[in-house]
Amino acid sequence: MKKLVIMMMLLAFVGVNVAIADDVVVYENSKGNVTFNHKEHQDRLGDCAKCHEGEPAKIEVNKEFAHGFCKDCHKEMNGPVKCNDCHKKE
Repeated sequence: MKKLVIMMMLLAFVGVNVAIADDVVVYENSKGNVTFNHKEHQDRLGDCAKCHEGEPAKIEVNKEFAHGFCKDCHKEMNGPVKCNDCHKKE
C-alpha cells in the first residue's frame, strides 16, 4: 500500500510539474512581438527532450537561441522561417 501511495504522489508531482509551463508566451521585440505557443509545440513534437535537455526547465530565449535552435528546427519540420512569420507588429 505504501508503494502505491508513493507512486501516486510521484505521478501527481510530475503532472503538476508539466502543467506549470505557460501555454502561450509573448516575447517583446522591436521588430515585432513573437508569440510562442508552448502547448502547440508540445503537441506537435510530443517529446520535451527535443527542446529541453534533461529535465524540462525554462529555456533562456534570446536572439541567438531563436535564430539558431528554433529556426533550424522550423526548417527541418517545415515551420515558419521568415522574419514576419514570427515577428508581428501590432
